[in-house]
Formats: sequence, structure tokens, C-alpha cells
Amino acid sequence: MSPESVSSGSARSAADLNERIRALWMRAGGSLTPQERAEYEALVVQWASAIRKDVIEAA
Repeated sequence: MSPESVSSGSARSAADLNERIRALWMRAGGSLTPQERAEYEALVVQWASAIRKDVIEAA
């Protein structure tokens, strides 16, 4: 999956993004290629945004 496809599309839940991050690390076996690293970084940014949204909605 390219980083562009990770960042496009509808908003995902923090839980969904967390699962995708975990699956990426499992597939990679603990060592990310440059492309996987870019995907990981995009997922983490989306996850952080989803967490912030969840906290704001809960407040």
C-alpha cells in the first residue's frame, strides 16, 4: 500500500488504524522498508488525529 492510499479516503477509527499499524509491523517482521516506513508514518499521523478527535468528542 502506498502512503498516498493510506492518507486518502474516509476517516478511520483510532482502533482500525491501530490494527493496521500492528498488521504492518507483523508483515514487516520488525524491520520496515522505506516504503513501509512511509506507510507507517502516514498511519501514525492518522491515528494521532483520530485519538485527538475521540478525546475532543468525549470532553
